[in-house]
Amino acid sequence: MSLPLVFQAGVRDDIDEAYDWYEKQRRGLGEDFLAAIQVVLDRIESTPEIHAPIYKAARQGRLKRFPYAVYYRIEPDRIAVIAVHHSKRNPRIWQSRA
Repeated sequence: MSLPLVFQAGVRDDIDEAYDWYEKQRRGLGEDFLAAIQVVLDRIESTPEIHAPIYKAARQGRLKRFPYAVYYRIEPDRIAVIAVHHSKRNPRIWQSRA
């Protein structure tokens, strides 16, 4: 049985902000970004321990094609997605949510 994915506060804002930016760059690119996130979320949901902890208990699943990662924690009853974060931004932003 797989654990449900639960987005913590701020994750949807992370995704919406990046989506909007990519759509402004080129129509449809935001949709490609969302698809890349979904691939990572599906992988995390099916095999949550595929990524090693990198900060406290937080793990990182990187997107292909886009310089973003999904940060998450495995909890007893769920997988808590704590951030979707650009790799060039200050990591303290997502670490503050861990």
